[in-house]
Order: sequence, then C-alpha cells, then structure tokens
Amino acid sequence: MTATIALVDDDKNILTSVSIALQTEGFLTRIYSDPEGALKALLDNPADLAVFDIKMPRMDGLELLRRLREKSQMPVIFLTSKADELDEALGLAMGADDYIAKPFSQRLLLARIRAILRRAEVSKTPDAPDQPVADPIVRGRLEMDPARHRVKWNGQDVTLTVTEFLILETLAQRPGVVKNRNQLMDAAYQDDVYVDDRTIDSHIKRLRRKFREVDSDFNAIDTLYGAGYRFSEE
Repeated sequence: MTATIALVDDDKNILTSVSIALQTEGFLTRIYSDPEGALKALLDNPADLAVFDIKMPRMDGLELLRRLREKSQMPVIFLTSKADELDEALGLAMGADDYIAKPFSQRLLLARIRAILRRAEVSKTPDAPDQPVADPIVRGRLEMDPARHRVKWNGQDVTLTVTEFLILETLAQRPGVVKNRNQLMDAAYQDDVYVDDRTIDSHIKRLRRKFREVDSDFNAIDTLYGAGYRFSEE
C-alpha cells in the first residue's frame, strides 16, 4: 500500500521540491501552506506521516503538533534550524518522532520517513513466524528493540529520535569499542549527507540528557577526547 505524506510549510518552494522528490520515490503527497487548514484536513483524513516546519506564521509547528496530538498519534517529523534546541526538546516531549535541520538533504528526509514508517508498521503488526526480526540488544540496564525503535533503561522507557537510536545502537552493539565521529555519522546519516563533528556531539549530549532524566547517575556513554565515544556496559 502506498504511503501518504503530508507536508506543512509556509515556504511554497520547499513544499513543491519535497513533494516532487517524495512522489518520485513512490509516495503520495498532500501539501499545505496554512497550518490551521492542515490541522483540519489531517484530523478529517489522516496521512501516514506528516512533515511540519516549526517556524510558520499564525500557528507554528509546535502548536500544530500539540493540537494534532489531542486526537492523533500520526508520526511527525519537524524541519527546524540548528538554533532551535529548545523547540526541539519541547517538540519531542509533545510527541514528535524526529527532527531534520535546515538546510536539509532530501535523501536524508526520505531515509527518515522510511525508517519511521517501518517502525510504525512493525509496532502495529504482530510478528509473523516466518518474518525475520532484528534481535533485541541487552547491555546491562540498557534494552533496545531495533524492530520497534524502543529503548528502556532500568526498565523505564526512553524516547529517542531515529537518529539518536541509530547512534546508540552503533555504540551498544560493541560495548567498550571506541567509535569515532565518522563511524557514527555513517550509521546515522547516508554517505552523501554532510554533517560536521558538532552535529554528532550534539546528538550525544541529547542522548545523555534523555537517559539522565530517568537515571541521574547515567554515565554509560564515555567520551574519549580526540578518539570518539564508547558505550560502557556495567
């Protein structure tokens, strides 16, 4: 079944270019430049996933998500600027699934859309006996379910974006082994997407912050200055 992606942005050039890229990849698209009209349309006729810009007039993406979450758990990706860390934290708390910073690669957006749609499909579909399922990862107090993108620490849920999950998964697969920033970039981003070192550092900071919200003593991700990061299994 073909997935439908809703795009909400006051920049009509972005709406057009992203819509064409998604349609080329086989998706159906709906585009909205008016957030209020988008909210009514998405509640009346939900899409499989929505992409919201944060900075929009009259109703920003955060308010649009808040109102949507009152009645719908539709997956949502935010388009945001690198300076919007406060908005990002608030959006995640409200139920956004991932963030992509502007200017963004359309290949990266496509990869994130596919990953979130796969996660949503697996979460609502019982495992078939003949369906290969990724093995869970258990490292001390850490539990990861790659098929459903679920994470627990000390039995408590930790909500991660797709990017954060992929970085943590890469570290947790081989505890004690140092992964440099390039290796983490390769795991989290497509090879032709450029991100600088500070992007990985920012993701690591957010990972630590999220785990410390459920365990103030969390220290399982080590920094080895000049080398990279490693996961320490307790």
